[in-house]
Amino acid sequence: MSFNSIADDWDLDEGMILAENHHVNAPSNMVRETVQMSRLTNREAENSLHKQSDQNPRQGRNGRCRNLGSNGTSSQPCYDENDGEVNRSGISTRDASDNLNANMQPDVIHKKARQQKEMTFQDMYNNQDLFDDEDDDSDWEPAQERVEIKKWFCTNCTMVNLDDTIHCDICGEHKESGILRHGFFASPFSQDVGSAEVESEIKERHRDLGCPISTLNSSTAVGFDERMLLHSEVEMKSHPHPERPDRLRAISASLATAGIFPGRCYPISAREITQEELKKVHSLEHIEAVELTSHLLSSYFTPDTYANEHSACAARLAAGLCADLATAIFSGRAKNGFALVRPPGHHAGVRQAMGFCLHNNAAVAALAAQVAGAKKVLIVDWDVHHGNGTQEIFDQNKSVLYISLHRHEGGKFYPGTGAAHEVGTMGAEGYCVNIPWSRGGVGDNDYVFAFQHVVLPIASEFAPDLTIISAGFDAARGDPLGCCDVTPAGYAQMTQMLTALSGGKLLVILEGGYNLRSISSSATAVIKVLLGEIPECGLDILPSKAGVQTVLEVLQIQMNFWPTLGPRFSDLQSQWGTYCLKNKKKHIKKRRLAVAPLWWKWGRKSLLYHLLNGHLHVNQRGGD
Repeated sequence: MSFNSIADDWDLDEGMILAENHHVNAPSNMVRETVQMSRLTNREAENSLHKQSDQNPRQGRNGRCRNLGSNGTSSQPCYDENDGEVNRSGISTRDASDNLNANMQPDVIHKKARQQKEMTFQDMYNNQDLFDDEDDDSDWEPAQERVEIKKWFCTNCTMVNLDDTIHCDICGEHKESGILRHGFFASPFSQDVGSAEVESEIKERHRDLGCPISTLNSSTAVGFDERMLLHSEVEMKSHPHPERPDRLRAISASLATAGIFPGRCYPISAREITQEELKKVHSLEHIEAVELTSHLLSSYFTPDTYANEHSACAARLAAGLCADLATAIFSGRAKNGFALVRPPGHHAGVRQAMGFCLHNNAAVAALAAQVAGAKKVLIVDWDVHHGNGTQEIFDQNKSVLYISLHRHEGGKFYPGTGAAHEVGTMGAEGYCVNIPWSRGGVGDNDYVFAFQHVVLPIASEFAPDLTIISAGFDAARGDPLGCCDVTPAGYAQMTQMLTALSGGKLLVILEGGYNLRSISSSATAVIKVLLGEIPECGLDILPSKAGVQTVLEVLQIQMNFWPTLGPRFSDLQSQWGTYCLKNKKKHIKKRRLAVAPLWWKWGRKSLLYHLLNGHLHVNQRGGD
């Protein structure tokens, strides 16, 4: 994600994290403490999104800042020695309360004593209306009130806007957009009126899809459960967290409006993954750390990877749906499927949760397919971020081929891993293929070009029994974090290319994607391909110079493990000059279209000059 652009918004206050001897494997003690302490301390997390931290603050119902990691330790509560809670300035709430009481009339203090005993100083500040005096204060001259600037957060991209702005300054979405009701079919420029006419018009527009009412004959399964919507960040920081429940709402609204799901796809029943299944992917310490969050109101594994009391259940449901979909597809009960799940998973490694991810859904699905009988599984990860967790899990496994296309920029883009020379270890060299883009703004042409020259040749030689797509849509056009330019047509084209593998046995698992309009339109385009629709072949494949350079770099490394890539590398090298010339002509043409001709500019200015200075005279005679 465009992690650098919002890096300063998420730095954690290091002074709030103290050490405490409390073991993660003692949930009963934690529950006891939770009952005893009912206050939740307010803590600001302002660290950059997807920036790893050496400390993992966790915040529980008992008002403690916790630090839960694989070592099973947690951090000390933020209290002073006099049992007063410490605020951000270092002043205990007991001292602060004394100062507050000193400035109040005795009768007011007596009137509000009960409320003050039950609330922290920060609570009192956030609930000032509870302390409004009902007595006559006409003889008291209040200080000048601070003017509060009203603002709103865009439903589509979460960016902040001033209250008097109707359309988002970043993405242009209307302040009261209907994207959560109709998905990307809702107009971004007008308010959602919720009229029946709008819904009927949208359905009329898609009647030609010919979708059957019955789902019995459908071959595409969709995994979804509303309980995954309960996973959310408890306390909003500077703006809403990009990995939010609205992501699933927008996609499901788009599918429902188009009559795809429910309609043309059939649902599978959801179940929670078992601990035994998770232990094939993650360490026991990691599994227990995630499970522990069910006893906490709010917690953090990293500054940007949150959990609430429902997150562990949501993560188990997501992993369980992916495992069952993979089994159903491989066994032939479904031809293909789409896992509409969250939290995402491809950053979750053997021992850590990070990058919004708790359990690695794609890894769980791959191993479930192998339990069902699949010998070789291909995972193609087109999320804009490298799936470092998936790579770690299968780094030494020759039965799972992992191919990732992602922004890398020399390790400067989150998570910093995924260079072309990372190819696998311990006899599994070549079974990890990284295609690291050197810049942002990468679009359809570069992605399809990489598919043609790297992904498909290697995947075809590998001959998988099942293909899994870690489908993050944060490389989509308009995504505020990915800042790339892949369109729904590009995602549809890549999906179509992968259907030729493994007999069409294809599972698509949702990963990232944080612009609701982009993620819902892209996901819908992908599911249409799963249903058998042929995408429009309107792409003129002309890769960028940087894209060709990346593909050549990958081919030069991977042809040591996949010899059939050698001739392809030689051909591209010989065509390097041709690609450079075509790109140069393309840029010149774009520049000419963007800049008005000199004769037009000078002619217009000359005409305006003469009109303003009265140098032009209108001929009053009618006809000469």
